[in-house]
Amino acid sequence: MAKKEVIAKVKLQIPAGQATPAPPVGPALGQHGVNIGLFVSKFNEKTKGGSGIITPVELTIYKDKTFDFILKSPPASVLLKQASGIAKGSGVPNKEKVGKVTKQQVLDIAKAKLSDLNTKDPQEAAKMVEGTARSMGLTVGD
Repeated sequence: MAKKEVIAKVKLQIPAGQATPAPPVGPALGQHGVNIGLFVSKFNEKTKGGSGIITPVELTIYKDKTFDFILKSPPASVLLKQASGIAKGSGVPNKEKVGKVTKQQVLDIAKAKLSDLNTKDPQEAAKMVEGTARSMGLTVGD
């Protein structure tokens, strides 16, 4: 079987189980002639247990208008906001702290994101997540 010819790769961030044909999904896929309703139903089916948490998805669109998609883990910032109970990060993170996360929470988030990071070491992944936390105005402690 010959390989399908890829015409586009599209990256989107959509709330789990809540995709609709409205923007950003509709315009991003419609310009490539993809069946938007089919994508929405497949995405919602795969992510129905995610309770609306932002889920990145990478779509590969082929010349015959078919597609494949890969679900990624939620962004570290979303997981950190959830862990610390804040609505949004600080506008001036080095001056104004908005919350706190423990080292264990950071390690748990790093382990959840390990497959999507460019390291296989959980301690190195935790350092990346700590950096994200600090840039959001969160303090990392015990």
